[in-house]
Amino acid sequence: MDIQTGQIVRAPSPMESLEKQLSCPICLDMFTKPVVILPCQHNLCRSCANDLYDSRNPYHYSGGIFRCPTCRFEVVLDRHGVYGLQRNLLVENIIDIYKQQLENSSLEPPLKAKDTKEPMCKEHEDERINIYCVTCQVPTCSMCKVFGQHKTCEVSTLESIYQAQKAELKNSVELLVAGNNCVQAVLTQMEDTCKTIEENAEQQKKKLGERFDMLYAIMEERKAQLQDKISQEQDERVAVVRSLVEKYTKQLEESTKLMAKQLISETKEAAKGSYLQRPEPGFEKMDHFTLFTEDVEAVLTNMDFGGDEEEFEETEEEEEEEEE
Repeated sequence: MDIQTGQIVRAPSPMESLEKQLSCPICLDMFTKPVVILPCQHNLCRSCANDLYDSRNPYHYSGGIFRCPTCRFEVVLDRHGVYGLQRNLLVENIIDIYKQQLENSSLEPPLKAKDTKEPMCKEHEDERINIYCVTCQVPTCSMCKVFGQHKTCEVSTLESIYQAQKAELKNSVELLVAGNNCVQAVLTQMEDTCKTIEENAEQQKKKLGERFDMLYAIMEERKAQLQDKISQEQDERVAVVRSLVEKYTKQLEESTKLMAKQLISETKEAAKGSYLQRPEPGFEKMDHFTLFTEDVEAVLTNMDFGGDEEEFEETEEEEEEEEE
């Protein structure tokens, strides 16, 4: 009874108390699977927790802070968000059992007025059920044991059977909890393995990029060296040809200035000058600078993981020596 109002207050039933314990503090309804558990041991619907997390962390691609709506405990989440939290499989199993119990109770016919006090035997309406038939696995009354269908069966008291089944149920629940904890540990280990794989893959990608950048730098440097070599020989050959052009031009100018009295002698001298040195046939070609890259192309094309790096480096050094 409420002292202030004088009204009788009905105590909540066990099912109502259980339903209250299975309610989400965000949506205030019964948990919707999957159910996640925070480090502060409070449970939430993962969908509700995700909506709350997204509303307060719009830019959470690299993680964020999630505050428990029950105790305000702050949890630092990684880029997986609430999907990185552990699932509470025990609570999910309890929810399934609770819903199944509600369905079973709704299918049972309503009890009679006298049945609400204590169960009575169907065969002997004036006898209440006070014993349990161990042979048939059903509760019964004393008259059924003495004169009825259970007179040859083994019986026991309801209290002893209740305590035995209660202990058996307790052991089963403990085994279930232990099994769920084991599964949860395996799930956590697999999540950690996935994170480790992602981190190792990113690290190897970074190393691979550095290796290719190094190859690009080496090739660019070698390209510049070979181009300088071609330019150097180009300048040398052009200088040779231009010197010959200068000699021919000078000779031509001198031949036009010949005087009449010196015509014969100078003509002979000019004829001698007509045999000036000339570039050899094919002097203008630069084919000897052709670079053969078939072997290097084959090495780059067949480049793969797990190869012999020392063998590759030796092959590369040999090719550079051949090119030089």
